[in-house]
Amino acid sequence: MNNTLRITMTALAISFALVGCSKEPAPVEPANTEVAETTLVAGAESRLGIYYPVDLKADLSHLSDRQRHVVELLIEASEIMDNLFWHQAYGASKDSLLSRINDEQVRRFADINYGPWDRLDNNKPFLTGFGDKPAGANFYPADMTKAEFEQAQFPGKIDLYTLVRRNDQGELYAIPYNEAYRSELERAAALLREAAEFAEDEGFKNYLTMRADAFLSNNYQPSDFAWMDMTENAIDVVIGPIESYEDQLYGYRAGFESYVLIKDLAWSEKLAVYAQYLPELQRNLPVPAEYKAEVPGSGAQLNAYDVVYYAGHSNAGSKTIAINLPNDEQVQLQKGTRRLQLKNAMQAKFDAILVPIANELIVPDQRQHITFDAFFANTMFHEVAHGLGIKNLIGQEGTVREALKEHASALEEGKADILGLYMVTQLLEAGVIEEGTLEDYYTTFLAGIFRSVRFGASSAHGKANMIRFNYFEQAGAFSRNEQGQYSVNMDAMREAMNSLSEKILTLQGDGDYAGVGELFDTMGNIGPQLQADLDRLSAADIPVDITFRQGKDVLGL
Repeated sequence: MNNTLRITMTALAISFALVGCSKEPAPVEPANTEVAETTLVAGAESRLGIYYPVDLKADLSHLSDRQRHVVELLIEASEIMDNLFWHQAYGASKDSLLSRINDEQVRRFADINYGPWDRLDNNKPFLTGFGDKPAGANFYPADMTKAEFEQAQFPGKIDLYTLVRRNDQGELYAIPYNEAYRSELERAAALLREAAEFAEDEGFKNYLTMRADAFLSNNYQPSDFAWMDMTENAIDVVIGPIESYEDQLYGYRAGFESYVLIKDLAWSEKLAVYAQYLPELQRNLPVPAEYKAEVPGSGAQLNAYDVVYYAGHSNAGSKTIAINLPNDEQVQLQKGTRRLQLKNAMQAKFDAILVPIANELIVPDQRQHITFDAFFANTMFHEVAHGLGIKNLIGQEGTVREALKEHASALEEGKADILGLYMVTQLLEAGVIEEGTLEDYYTTFLAGIFRSVRFGASSAHGKANMIRFNYFEQAGAFSRNEQGQYSVNMDAMREAMNSLSEKILTLQGDGDYAGVGELFDTMGNIGPQLQADLDRLSAADIPVDITFRQGKDVLGL
């Protein structure tokens, strides 16, 4: 590729140069601004305190010396994922931005956001000298239009693990990650192989070795199968290019990330019983038969973990507290998925954010229904619900993800939220869930909408919550009193849950891109009254999310 090709990006003339990555044409700023200070945009001061700092710790006393060394090596590999995601999200290295910020608090905010755009405020720039964030981040040429992309034909066009670039003739082509980031991925692969040598569980050893191979081959499916086959490991790592949320142009490209995890064996054993109910829950979905014809894999696994390190996409902006993987549709249908509940991060969000929100916005006589058990279950079954519904289109070729393009992630999150509540309802009434009452789960669910809607429209989770809030409001699922406090209307919420479930599953199965766009346009926005209520949360200094002090030192390694 011609690295002197000039383009326009966010109202700045920038050039492509090979900075920090082997072949990745990462944009850097012109020489006359490279060392120039960038400062906070006027009015952005109030945003700097929206993250509540948490020491990311876990009990490692039960791990052997070999296992503790594995954790160290996995953290080192995760740091490489972190640097790669900076290039994907921002377009240049972390230091190229942070070195231009003199204020420590502002620099920390940029670090949390992996760039100059506020991820929880619709990606608005909070630093001077930057325009809007490109919807395609650094996955595509900044001057590429949708029409140009859709008309072009080239190998790897919609491959999750490629970047789109221009050749010397200005034509679009795809460069695989294992070529674009060769030296970084070679280092990460070496660390995973070293960790495999110290791993005590044979399944984990095999997975680490195969994941290292995937970094170099760009073929991640075999390691996804290997990950699903291991069940006895005390340590886990989710690492590589995984989620496609950062690609808000099409949702085709995966961002690098990592979670280093310590399994909570007692909680995992408690959760394992729920997986057997997935086929029955799929059969009972409130939707016509063709939209639930796919059978979830019988190997679905539920486990609880303490997370000890986040990196890359998982650490950018809002922090994930539960995971459902792999995303590969073929692996899901053959093996199911693993649902990972990140218990220590979840507890931090419940204590620092959800309880204060409930005390502000939920009527006093329903606040006793805000419980951690309900928060844990709602979050867990959100992840389980990703395995329900449909992955492939009905009556036509292709997957739901491909058909719905940039809308796919947000609609999938909306599906998981509403079907998660459906699952809780079914299992509680069947006596499978024994903790709490239905009021606990519904009231905690409502409070959870207020928590997640604050993530903003640039987040798939935030957008999904806006749709659900507006849909529930129209259906009378909750009421708001004169004091601005909300209460759940149990029967109406159940009816709204079922009707929204049917709507989302139908849109997915039909691959109805226009219909999903209309749903987002009409219900994906925050109205004046809701915004005023959310402003009350900010005025009460209730954080929007958490951020971590993490690493070997924090863990005592």
